[in-house]
Amino acid sequence: MLSTSLTDLAEQQLAAARVAPAGRSAHTVHGGSGRALRQTLIALAGGQRLDDHESPGEATLQVLRGRVRLVAADDSADASTGELLIVPGTRHSLEAIQDSVVLLTVVKPTA
Repeated sequence: MLSTSLTDLAEQQLAAARVAPAGRSAHTVHGGSGRALRQTLIALAGGQRLDDHESPGEATLQVLRGRVRLVAADDSADASTGELLIVPGTRHSLEAIQDSVVLLTVVKPTA
């Protein structure tokens, strides 16, 4: 059985995001190509964002550290450490209100 410290991984990815030109860093925790379930830890330096994009499937965002804003069309929701957001199936963006780390969980539709 494999075990991963999300706390340690969050610290590593946030440190990488702070020095990255784009202000972000990501690491796939579980899943990958050809798998239905994928979990990705995403770190964003405060003020950085993931621009509008489509959702590849049913998804949630768990805030592990910081505060983020999820925006879809005319709707938005803020979440902070310990909170969970349901990602809409429409185009959306994610902004780090402060240095933040989220765990994105996606379930891709099966054929």
